[in-house]
Amino acid sequence: MATYKKRGYKPKSQKEKEENIEEGSTTAEVFNTLDESASKTEEWVVKNQNLIFGIVGLAAVIVLGIMGYNRFIAEPNAKEAMNEMTTAQEFFDEAMTNTTQKDSLLNLSLTGANGKYGMLDIIEEYGSTPAGNLANYYAGTAYLNMNKYQEAITYLSDFSSDDIMLSAISKGAIGDAFVQLDQKEEGLEYYEKAIKANANEFTTPMYLMKAARTAMDLGDNEKALKYLVRIKEEFSTSTEAAQVDVLIGKAEASL
Repeated sequence: MATYKKRGYKPKSQKEKEENIEEGSTTAEVFNTLDESASKTEEWVVKNQNLIFGIVGLAAVIVLGIMGYNRFIAEPNAKEAMNEMTTAQEFFDEAMTNTTQKDSLLNLSLTGANGKYGMLDIIEEYGSTPAGNLANYYAGTAYLNMNKYQEAITYLSDFSSDDIMLSAISKGAIGDAFVQLDQKEEGLEYYEKAIKANANEFTTPMYLMKAARTAMDLGDNEKALKYLVRIKEEFSTSTEAAQVDVLIGKAEASL
């Protein structure tokens, strides 16, 4: 058991003297080891100082480069892309309300007019900007409305969004395109992705119904019934709920 020794304490016995010498030697060894390690570290730093300064300098250049790129290239490009996109978006919005000229307006939205960019130009010129990403959504939706389903899938698949509503709608639109191509397994998969993307009163019952009908077409009435019951229990005020009892009866009869 270790004992506390007062300051100025002098060892009385030979044993205590030996213990003091041993403790002193151990302490000296520790400090010597630390000194040696510090010396080696200093030597290494001196020997490799050019490498160290080079790494620090490179890191500084990279950070400054990123900051400069964002400020002087990325941000101005993003703003320019949004401005260029205005006309194409106007054509798209008009097409959604003008049924008689819908296809021609959607085509103008895609290819542009009067020297203004279309969505496809925005994607090509500003693909890495937020506007370029959003242009994929508009282009995919335009192709879907023009019954060009493979093109719709291509562009909608390139779109991504943190907006949970828009994310759900884009996945549901891919599901619609696959169903129209008679690839119902893939269509059901994307309807299910749209359901999981965001629970809300608008898109969720819509894609639950589409998933249920597609599952029934595939002969998976158990899965269809699960989706139909969810509409009845969770979205009883939705438009889809008005049809749900009849479909539940059909699904149950087929089990």
